[in-house]
Amino acid sequence: MRRPEKSISAPSRATAEVLARSCYSEWLVAVFLALVTIALYWPAMRCDFINYDDPDYVTANVHVQNGLTLASIKWAFLNPVAENWHPLTVLSHMLDCDIFGLEPWGHHLVNVLLHTLNVVLVFVLLQQMTGALWQSALVAALFGWHPLHVESVAWVAERKDVLSGFFGLLTLICYARYARKRSSAERREAGAGSNGLAPAPRPWALDYRLALFFFALCLMSKPTLVTMPFVMLLLDYWPLERVTGDTRRVAGISRLVREKIPFFALAAAASVVTFVVQKTGSSVVTGESLPLGARVGNALISYCRYLGKIFYPTDLAVFYPHPGYWPMGKVLLAGGLLLGLTSWFFVQRRRYPFLLMGWLWFVGTLVPMIGLVQTGGQAMADRHTYIPSLGVLILAIWGVFELTRRWRYHAIALSLAGSVAIVLCLAMTRQQLGYWQDNETLFRHALAVTENNFLAHNNLGDALLHQGQIQEALSHFQEAVRINPLAPESHNNLGLVYLNLGQTDKAISQFQEALRRKPDFVYAHINLGLAFLKMGDNYGAASQFQETVRLKPDFVAARVNLGIALLNQGQTDEAISQFQEALRLRPGFTQAQTCLARALEMKNAPAGR
Repeated sequence: MRRPEKSISAPSRATAEVLARSCYSEWLVAVFLALVTIALYWPAMRCDFINYDDPDYVTANVHVQNGLTLASIKWAFLNPVAENWHPLTVLSHMLDCDIFGLEPWGHHLVNVLLHTLNVVLVFVLLQQMTGALWQSALVAALFGWHPLHVESVAWVAERKDVLSGFFGLLTLICYARYARKRSSAERREAGAGSNGLAPAPRPWALDYRLALFFFALCLMSKPTLVTMPFVMLLLDYWPLERVTGDTRRVAGISRLVREKIPFFALAAAASVVTFVVQKTGSSVVTGESLPLGARVGNALISYCRYLGKIFYPTDLAVFYPHPGYWPMGKVLLAGGLLLGLTSWFFVQRRRYPFLLMGWLWFVGTLVPMIGLVQTGGQAMADRHTYIPSLGVLILAIWGVFELTRRWRYHAIALSLAGSVAIVLCLAMTRQQLGYWQDNETLFRHALAVTENNFLAHNNLGDALLHQGQIQEALSHFQEAVRINPLAPESHNNLGLVYLNLGQTDKAISQFQEALRRKPDFVYAHINLGLAFLKMGDNYGAASQFQETVRLKPDFVAARVNLGIALLNQGQTDEAISQFQEALRLRPGFTQAQTCLARALEMKNAPAGR
């Protein structure tokens, strides 16, 4: 009786030792990935805020700067920022302001730490699903150290990318655990049922609920990951292999779809909210401005450009201007390439299922950002590849491993190729990171690698204007207006230069042109009010400031200027009210305190003094 016990216990000890070594290796790889990612992105702590979206999210947002309070939490859930509803991202910025104030290094540090966690989560997800340690590690390394992702990490306003990515990856990890446990439990239940035994308890329910919870948090960080339920279906196909045997029948696949109905419901709700918010905020480009044919053409070209930049990441820019219409030859060529790749991956699906899965991951997760519903003036954006690029990396790495599996020096060849790819990514990422150190460097680089980039001219001009380089700023604003005369921001900034040069009539003309293009443009209203104030037209100034406050009630500077205009008209009580409201919004604001003290002195001064 003792000999069988010995024969059973010996393999158990060996298995435990193998599992322990495997777990130890996984921990080592995860720690290595995290340490290299932090070291790579450490220079981001020296980067400044930039004048593109960062003001909306942090540097000019008084609610965010006031930190986490009950009032600010309520505001984050009820008010969109930059024409997007993502309250969790806004709350994270508020927490940063509580901890770091307006020190940019702290905000960058949080982005770097979130990206580092995402690199580890990518490794955990793939290792958990496939058991392939080195393929999973290489995909995670290329994801974490790819220069295309510098924009998502080094740009404070793109907190939404790394935060939604974090919750999105947690969603997939929990879903993979759920799917694996459910499949195992169903097999056991089938066996138990044939033996007349009671069904086993359902251990997967908690993982399913956690996946749904993390998906909700993901959508409240950035709603573009509404495609996550489709990614789950792709994972069912490979590597979870739930689309096999009986599940290939319509009934089996429909069961996999039905179990994701709550996820689809959340995605649909987020899509509706996002479209309504962006439509209300006028960020959605209408069909009259950019017809469907132009948007479809740009989408096909953009898919190919994204692919090119994943494999050859050069000439990266913070903004790629939309060309309007691409030449038909290029559109047809792009469409043919995409159709050819899709067809080839479909043909190879039985032998190499990871090819079709990775390709559909890439194509599908890019759909919300590809420009079929055009928002903003960009043709594409590096940040849009943050999660979609994983599909291409998976199909490429697993494809190379399969292609070289029978080579004599398989391990050596893969090690050399992987090392070269990683070293190149590290070098290019560090170089790209250097462009994000300040506004001038970032937008000069954008002008160097793109053509007709009106936004880069505009934002570079803004940076130069704040440095006192008025004449060079003037030339960039004029160029921005020449390239895109429809952009109200360029007219507004050109008017600011004229105002600084004392050419008030020209400034007023530019502000009025900006408002003609965009009647609810708050910055043009306040600047037009400043121009009227400079001319001594207190009534005209007050009218513009009142409109600014109506459009943006939390605009502190507008309330202070409105108070000044009212005070100049002798409306002391109304002026005091505006100064007090400014101080309520931003306690300790020096200019508001000074103006309030002056107004109170005037009110309490003896008559005739």
